[in-house]
Amino acid sequence: MRLIRRDRNPEGALDALYVLTGSAAGPIDGIDLPAELDAASRDMPGKPLATKTRRLTIFHFNDLHNALQAQDAAGQPVPLFSRIVDRYRKSRSRAGPDEVVLLLSGGDDHTGTPFDELLGWSPGEFVLDPAYVAYSAAGVEAAALGNHDLDRGSAVLAAGISRDAAFPILSANLDGSTALIAGRDYFPGAVMVAKGLRIGMLGLTTPVDTRTGTASDPGLQVTSPLGALRDILPALAARCDIVIVMSHCGYGVDSHRMPPAFGAGYLAEGDVAIARLAATLTDRPVLVLGAHSHTVLNADGFGPASLIDGIPIVQAGGHGSHLGEFNATLASASTREHWSFSARLHPLSGSPRGAADAHAPATEDADLDFERRVIAPMLAKVRRRTDEVVATVDDDADLARDRTLRMRYSGECALANFICDALVARSAEFPRGPVDLAIVNSTAIADGLIAGAITFKDWYRVQPFADLLQIAEISMAQLLAILGSNARRIVRPEEYGGAEAIDPRGYVTRGFLHFSRGLRYTLRLGDSALDAAIADAEFGGQRIDHDPDRILRVVLTNYLGAGGYAESWNGNPIGAGVQGFLPGYDLRPLPKRDTGLVFRNEVMARVRALGHVGRATGACLDGRLVLA
Repeated sequence: MRLIRRDRNPEGALDALYVLTGSAAGPIDGIDLPAELDAASRDMPGKPLATKTRRLTIFHFNDLHNALQAQDAAGQPVPLFSRIVDRYRKSRSRAGPDEVVLLLSGGDDHTGTPFDELLGWSPGEFVLDPAYVAYSAAGVEAAALGNHDLDRGSAVLAAGISRDAAFPILSANLDGSTALIAGRDYFPGAVMVAKGLRIGMLGLTTPVDTRTGTASDPGLQVTSPLGALRDILPALAARCDIVIVMSHCGYGVDSHRMPPAFGAGYLAEGDVAIARLAATLTDRPVLVLGAHSHTVLNADGFGPASLIDGIPIVQAGGHGSHLGEFNATLASASTREHWSFSARLHPLSGSPRGAADAHAPATEDADLDFERRVIAPMLAKVRRRTDEVVATVDDDADLARDRTLRMRYSGECALANFICDALVARSAEFPRGPVDLAIVNSTAIADGLIAGAITFKDWYRVQPFADLLQIAEISMAQLLAILGSNARRIVRPEEYGGAEAIDPRGYVTRGFLHFSRGLRYTLRLGDSALDAAIADAEFGGQRIDHDPDRILRVVLTNYLGAGGYAESWNGNPIGAGVQGFLPGYDLRPLPKRDTGLVFRNEVMARVRALGHVGRATGACLDGRLVLA
């Protein structure tokens, strides 16, 4: 592997940028420097610091999901990313001659707000990449490649990078794409040089939730993050004063014997495992800059769960909830014994997820010129569509945010019922005719509805993800087995209280499923998840077990069709706190056909056609799921 010089982001703080190219087919002995560069250059990696120490300040955010704006209590747009820009630029303006101030993204910069619509679904529909436009103008120096960055396909991501990213996208364990080319669109790592300090960067992408093996890019694969770290980190660290591992792999403990921390459970190749391995590979300072799990770390600095064998881990929540700040003092070519560091979080008020839990953020701490020049023109491009009224909603508590977010995981959910039934109704327009049943996973529903007129933007908050629809063939016997696995995934009443209480406003990745009205069943909770069972399951008024060989045409998302990743519809043990390592049902082998249709678009078409969401249009509890 070798380093080649690349243009740095002109809005950033670097003196020079070098990107790592080539592939590591096993541990690499060293990293070659380009012959055309003068080894004596003041910005060459390997040049000693002019003075003994430097202070490094890193502002970091992760999983922003295109939440470039928040909403105030009245539901009106207010600055969010411009507040990050303001704090970063003010800190950079105050920096002394020996202080370096950087701005970094941990990935998942896409999927979650109407800004996504500017990306389109193919390079031909592409307008611009809102996140990368904003990051480039702000001075972001690098971003990790997150799993949701690939939601609209590798070709769309490649278009966004080539046209709008003035900084490198990093992943050392992504390979095989025909559209997203290593060494052109993304790189394993980089070396940044600022005020004589050599800062190594290594990107890692989670293999758990990244969409691979798609029809549009069948060769795309994600290999082991720990394997990539083991192969590259020692050689990279030898060229640098510090290495930042940009881990879009999630926070989670790496041993079943460790107590869960920050609400996270076991994660074999997450940040704790990455930090523990990194400590054995180099004695240079290493920072794990985490993402993916939306974990709020470092609110009180570092503790045993975020400082692993001398390697600090940082992460700043998600959807713009916080801006992280990491500070370090270090010297050239020093070891971890001779550096000091601290971390803190800056909460960002307001909410990109809906006005119900938003606080009106002050605009005094936002860069209003940035908001006007960069954010406002992009907002204008999508406003006509986002402000369009698509339907009215009943004043119905069953559809409200708090109840929806709770019941999506713990029982029958009125909004989930409506969405499932909408898919069945829309299937009459599918190319190969209607389906018998719809299946929707609970985490596909991210918000509730407020009574009154609702806009495209309001519904986008309910369905922020870019899932496509598939048609699967499922026998009655297989459906009964799916229901049995589903029974073990429900958030049980006793799990909403106590020290380890589950917060339904966040993601509970158990994969609990909802079904259209043709299916009715009783879920007997029993004494534990192991004892949970199904009774009285009927489809179309007939008991499922009376006709086990009957085949149903079922619509589901490509997320579920691929096994639900962390939601364990792939045979892996059900996670998110379910005790006993209970294996989930594997949906992957089911015969399936891609429709090319977008989940959210089909539901939205039904909403528009009805013009009203409420009890009269099926957004209610009808007893299709009974808890016993």
